[in-house]
Amino acid sequence: MKNFFIILISFLGLIKVLKRKHLNKTINLKMDKNNFQQITFGGGCFWCVESCFNILKGVEFAISGYSGGHKDNPTYEEICTGETGHAEVVQITYDPAIISYEQLMDVFFFLHDPTQLNRQGNDIGTQYRSVIYYKDDAEKAKAEEAIKISQESGRWQGTYVTELAPFEKFWPAEQYHQGYYNENPTQPYCSAVVGPKIQKFKKYFAELGMLETDSQ
Repeated sequence: MKNFFIILISFLGLIKVLKRKHLNKTINLKMDKNNFQQITFGGGCFWCVESCFNILKGVEFAISGYSGGHKDNPTYEEICTGETGHAEVVQITYDPAIISYEQLMDVFFFLHDPTQLNRQGNDIGTQYRSVIYYKDDAEKAKAEEAIKISQESGRWQGTYVTELAPFEKFWPAEQYHQGYYNENPTQPYCSAVVGPKIQKFKKYFAELGMLETDSQ
């Protein structure tokens, strides 16, 4: 019986790995087929961030995952300990002809408080840090400018602590995290924290004409 459970656990683990590889393959195929660009950043729990970016015009898809750590193929349970160094992030594939990097940054700073160090509200830990991963010096300069503009806007009171770090690797989160809020809107955390933030986001950006029509 023990061997049966070992085999079962190994099989389930293999399925998770294959799903992640399939997700990465899908992303790469779409990137090859279209002139899309990608941006990766973290602003607290990825359930809310991913849900909001996925309904923006010009965003092909947003994927929840992990970046900035020192362990390959981290699991959600591992990154929650804070010991792997990863942040909960969202990787966005977008069409720059429809939505700009600067607009994405504006949404990013709308959705989380960049003055809170290693936390967002009651979510505490380095995995919830505010961070932008850049691919080259030009993108780093754009991120620095976006931070400056947002801080000078007075949207958030206090000094921004958003980390800027070179992009190295993105690991897609487990499948059940993808589109989590849409599948679990009545889950206590979703109804109490994520839902209100999404409604606030929709109201603000719908008035700017930045949302897909069927999501307003």
